[in-house]
Amino acid sequence: MELHTLWFVVIAVLWVGYFFLEGFDFGIGVLTGTLARDRAERRVLINTIGPVWDGNEVWLLTAGGATFAAFPDWYATLFSGFYLPLLAILVCLIVRGVAFEYRAKRPGERWQRNWEHAIFVSSLVVSVLWGVAFANIVRGVPIDATGEVVGGPLDLLSPYALLGGAVSLALFTLHGALFAALKTVGDIRVRARRWAGRLGLATGLLAAGFLGWTLAEADTARGVPALVVAGLALLGTLLANARGREGWAFLCSGVLVVAVVAMWFLTLFPQLLPSSLDPAWSLTVAESASSPYTLRIMTWCAALATPLVLLYQSWTYWVFRKRIGTQHLAPAAHGAGDAGAAA
Repeated sequence: MELHTLWFVVIAVLWVGYFFLEGFDFGIGVLTGTLARDRAERRVLINTIGPVWDGNEVWLLTAGGATFAAFPDWYATLFSGFYLPLLAILVCLIVRGVAFEYRAKRPGERWQRNWEHAIFVSSLVVSVLWGVAFANIVRGVPIDATGEVVGGPLDLLSPYALLGGAVSLALFTLHGALFAALKTVGDIRVRARRWAGRLGLATGLLAAGFLGWTLAEADTARGVPALVVAGLALLGTLLANARGREGWAFLCSGVLVVAVVAMWFLTLFPQLLPSSLDPAWSLTVAESASSPYTLRIMTWCAALATPLVLLYQSWTYWVFRKRIGTQHLAPAAHGAGDAGAAA
């Protein structure tokens, strides 16, 4: 395998890891404004991801850095042509992170409620925008002969892209509901499973239309195996959730996320960003890659650092593996913040 192809695979794996881990983070954020019935339940949901949400974002930072170093032309075209949606994503991620950290800094109910609303809104917007962005990446945007995106921001809001945003929102919320069922106790656990059943059906309908549309317009059938895996994973998710097998249901939903993202990248290869104006102006893996020397250095660095990242993240999830419920909140949790949520 050539180095530029290897780094396309590495970047795809980084995005898979990001959406697998941060996907349920976003889902939990959305559920704080839908599943939770009161502030105590919102605190429980936030505490399920309190120790891990910031570590999950390492995958996004690494994917962005790897894209900049391995495919600078791809990075430059993406960040110029997708400037406004990527800026909106960045702002939402900043607001979301600040909300997690600042929510418990003051005991006032209004202060905490406003930050909890910020978590809900930012999680919802980011979930939609990631789907819109990747739908445009896979389908293509108007790139001219100089590698510049010549369309405006509204060109990114096609029916196909909006459907992609709906799929990512439904998928992440399903993933988050199953994580909530896996990590909580009591009534909220039961309702999370009930929500997951409904979300699974909605996700299946939306994803079937979106992925079918993607394959119909693609020039390759490489994404078909991933589509089959996605269908089987969704079926496994629904069956395991119906039987109360929360661990298996969450694992299957994770496979579903992996399959959907893998299908995007399989359909995209060997291009990085198709041009809707002229296929000859599309950015490709071979033509947009850095020098072989740069890719070799990156390969050695990745080989050394990746096991360490996987090790400390696995350890974090193991340490914070226990379930929580409203009975585990500190006595002041209904008025003052609990530190666990901002851990």
